[in-house]
Amino acid sequence: MKDSGSESLKRTLGPSQLVALGIGAIIGAGLFSLTGIAASQNAGPAVVLSFVIAAVGCAFAGLCYSEFATMIPIAGSAYTYAYATMGELIAWMIGWDLVLEYAVGAATVGVSWSKYVMSFFADFGIAFPQQLAASPFEPVRLPETGQLIEGVINLPAFFIVAMISLLLIIGIQESARINAAIVVMKVAVVLVFIALGWAYIDPNNFTPFIPPNTGETGAFGWTGVLKGAGIVFFAFIGFDAVSTAAQEAKNPQKDMPIGIIGSLAVCTVLYVLFSHVLTGIVNYTELNSAAPVAVAIDRTDYRWLRPALKLAIIAGYTSVILVMLLGQSRVFFSMSRDGLLPKLFSDVHPKYRTPWRSNLLFMVLTGLIAAFAPIGLLGEMTSIGTLFAFVLVCGGILIMRRTHPDLKRPFRTPWVPLIPLLGIAFNLVLMYYLGWSNWIRLIVWMGIGMAIYFGYSRKHSITRNS
Repeated sequence: MKDSGSESLKRTLGPSQLVALGIGAIIGAGLFSLTGIAASQNAGPAVVLSFVIAAVGCAFAGLCYSEFATMIPIAGSAYTYAYATMGELIAWMIGWDLVLEYAVGAATVGVSWSKYVMSFFADFGIAFPQQLAASPFEPVRLPETGQLIEGVINLPAFFIVAMISLLLIIGIQESARINAAIVVMKVAVVLVFIALGWAYIDPNNFTPFIPPNTGETGAFGWTGVLKGAGIVFFAFIGFDAVSTAAQEAKNPQKDMPIGIIGSLAVCTVLYVLFSHVLTGIVNYTELNSAAPVAVAIDRTDYRWLRPALKLAIIAGYTSVILVMLLGQSRVFFSMSRDGLLPKLFSDVHPKYRTPWRSNLLFMVLTGLIAAFAPIGLLGEMTSIGTLFAFVLVCGGILIMRRTHPDLKRPFRTPWVPLIPLLGIAFNLVLMYYLGWSNWIRLIVWMGIGMAIYFGYSRKHSITRNS
């Protein structure tokens, strides 16, 4: 591919715009959903350290991702970059992994969306059967009696996944102004929560700061902090939006590191303050909830503010689910267009001009996952899938520097091989502490992917058969 003037994107973004882009992309579902779970089950108040560790792993991966984003003159996903630079097999692995990341990520956000909607309804006295808003593997407490019962199905989570999937089929696009307003709301929720919640911090809730390990790896202690980092890693997903804008940066060599590290630094500070306030208002043992902000807000005197904050979070979640389902279907569309999946997944609707069959498939699969899987499991599966993709991207930089040393790179990852090796090491460590059960799920998923690739994709690949 050559970088012709007609193919190049207009370079208009400076460092401040890139930092703002990163902040808007990063702050989202993970912070409002998984912080409480990581604190209650893994790290305690030391979840603040988990955020710092996760941010470091993201920084290494982001610097490597940026080099790929500038090596080819098109915009696209990690699958597109890998196909153009590292070949079909690695591209398939990343694409198949991204499908898992987007599917489970959208389901995770859907479950938390459901919890905040239920809490929002409760503020107005609207009752909804608790067992119909929870996974069968997730016990719920009845507000009237305090009795613990088993959930049946998370209908609201399935509903939001189905509705957004249908919107994507019809082809309704996000308005830039609406999306910008949602970003402002998400950031405002974090700032308002920190500012108002600070006065309600009980110092006793920070003792012990790192709860003693229970004898199980990842259950508090330092191993719990590391496992917590793997879980809250979900809260940083989206930072790669900065690297995909590399073609529009005025000075990518200088501005890309500022955009990536700057946005990660700002978000990490906000995340540390947010989790500090959260675990200060509510004891970490009581935060095992998909809607921890709702739990904390209910402990304050700002009753008038509760619905507004929850509504802002719900709006932000809706936007995140839309982007994840959109990205998921588009990766499948690209893989199908390259011949690696059946053509039906790249067929577009005759009226709406969208890959509707892909949207329908993932509406059903993602909806069922959201309806029946507990959020803790979903968040860990999303994180391990994303971490694996980052390991491949960091490894890809090492491969490309050796196999294509003279290829034009508007942005070059600094200190190679140190940065890619640190990225691989950090992300593998976080993957390790997510536990063998998540490794098994990832290996099974990738095994299914390899079987499809060698059984179908290689034979039908457009590249191989052209």
